[in-house]
Amino acid sequence: MSKEDVIRLVDAKDGADGSDQESKLLRCQEIIEYQFKDVSYLLSALTHASGATHRLASNERLEFLGDSVLGLTVCQWLYEDYPEYNEGDLTKIKSAVVSRRACGKVACQLGLDECLIVGRGVTRNRSYPRSLVSDVFESVVAAIYLDGGIVVVRDRLKKWLAGEVKRAVEGQGANNYKSSLQQYAQRELSSTPVYRLVRESGPDHRKSFLIAAVIADRQFTAAWGSNKKDAEQNAASNAMAELNGLPLPYPEST
Repeated sequence: MSKEDVIRLVDAKDGADGSDQESKLLRCQEIIEYQFKDVSYLLSALTHASGATHRLASNERLEFLGDSVLGLTVCQWLYEDYPEYNEGDLTKIKSAVVSRRACGKVACQLGLDECLIVGRGVTRNRSYPRSLVSDVFESVVAAIYLDGGIVVVRDRLKKWLAGEVKRAVEGQGANNYKSSLQQYAQRELSSTPVYRLVRESGPDHRKSFLIAAVIADRQFTAAWGSNKKDAEQNAASNAMAELNGLPLPYPEST
């Protein structure tokens, strides 16, 4: 089990009853690098239902809001930073980044699990669900949003979730050669690929398309596809292979 997967409840370790709220509030503000103007938002965000005087004093309502704030922030981030990805690609990346697994992992990496305020039954029996830490991540996001605004939230999420976004984009890009080629070309060659139709073949109901990727003045080996979208993906794959000195995955043939 990796370090970030281990939930470290301070109460369970120290034998406390979850009442040491002040030190947890201070510690959490250090972790997230934000000082609350109204610390009651943070207190609610860190309080599990088991440690609350009543359900409305727990982090459940903030978790509800935080889920939407998190989703909106990540969607805007991906929309602005990855213009080459279509709606389906962006949806898959976003789903991976805001998943319970990802949020729980990041929360533990930050140390938010040490700041949870829980009831004695949870610390004594350790009968907490694995979703507990991902829930507090969302509630803390909501608390920061209410106290500091969307810009404060965005700046912190871009820092905290950078690794998750990178992994999700790389995983999605493994089968999206056009995106990979565009990122490479813009980063290394200061240019954007375009796709040139070289030739069409076959009857109208079963056409095939031969398309080549072009970067600046260099045209790469063209590739066939049963539609233009597939041909462009295959052409991008050929271009990536040529750029990296690898065998062509789609050698041109008639």
